[in-house]
Amino acid sequence: MLGRAAPLDGSTHAWLRRCPEQKQTLIAVGDDATKRLLSAQLWPSETTHAVMSALRHVFTAHGLPIALYTDRAGWAFHTPKAGGRVDRTHLTQVGRALAHLGIEHIPSYSPQGRGRSERLNRTLQGRLINELDGAGITTVAAANTYLTERFIPDYNDEFARPPADPASAFVPLHGVDLDSVLCQEEERSVGQDNVVVLEQVPLQLAKQPGRRSCAGLRVIVRRHLSGQHSVWHGTRCLGHYDGQGRPLPTSALAGPSMSHRPPRPKNARAHLPQGPRSAARQGSGIPSILPRPKRRSAPRLPVGPRQ
Repeated sequence: MLGRAAPLDGSTHAWLRRCPEQKQTLIAVGDDATKRLLSAQLWPSETTHAVMSALRHVFTAHGLPIALYTDRAGWAFHTPKAGGRVDRTHLTQVGRALAHLGIEHIPSYSPQGRGRSERLNRTLQGRLINELDGAGITTVAAANTYLTERFIPDYNDEFARPPADPASAFVPLHGVDLDSVLCQEEERSVGQDNVVVLEQVPLQLAKQPGRRSCAGLRVIVRRHLSGQHSVWHGTRCLGHYDGQGRPLPTSALAGPSMSHRPPRPKNARAHLPQGPRSAARQGSGIPSILPRPKRRSAPRLPVGPRQ
């Protein structure tokens, strides 16, 4: 079934034959059932940012798979003992994002699992290097464009096979804000000067409505794939910043939860259909189907002469 498991792997090699002194890492994501190549891009190295960028491309183009199958690299899992079992209680940034999206993250332990990735890498090395050389490509940007527009479609035409089950297991995003999930996320405390710091980048918080100061507040700081930052307290965004920590307007950071939230109507229930009970409120202010409350009567107490 398409989308049941998506293997992801990185392969470091001199992919550009015309630049033999340079090495790049190819981050490739496939579909285990159909052998389709879902994404492939060259990066300087196999980093959390590179992996999340590949996942964003797959999720946007195809939806969310049931499971992601990877090796036990540092960006994927915390492994207390080299070669041992992974620590499921201590998630990496990628692990946190996958858990948030409901995607099972499967580590590779068996030689058979590693063998699948190695066979894919050998196939890609045998074809991609020759094609990039034949196309005269000397830059990573040009190579990534070639991968998207030419290599992946041709590869799938030749190697992909129809699934045994024609149904797709990919789950549509349905408005999921990937910008707030596929990012670096850290918890920080706001300093006495209303500044929070993420990896030596200071983020000055503006004065917040209803607060004299944010000093001491525990907040979530996110560094997005675009390089921009945002600071959150619960579901409330306290500020957006560029890569150097300069404040940005709210609309500068893409994402429906940040910049495309519809304005709230004056009456939060104004958009609901008006039934007979609610329509009656518009006249007298009391539902017509309910009796008016009677004035409570009680026995009058005797009043004696004033002293």
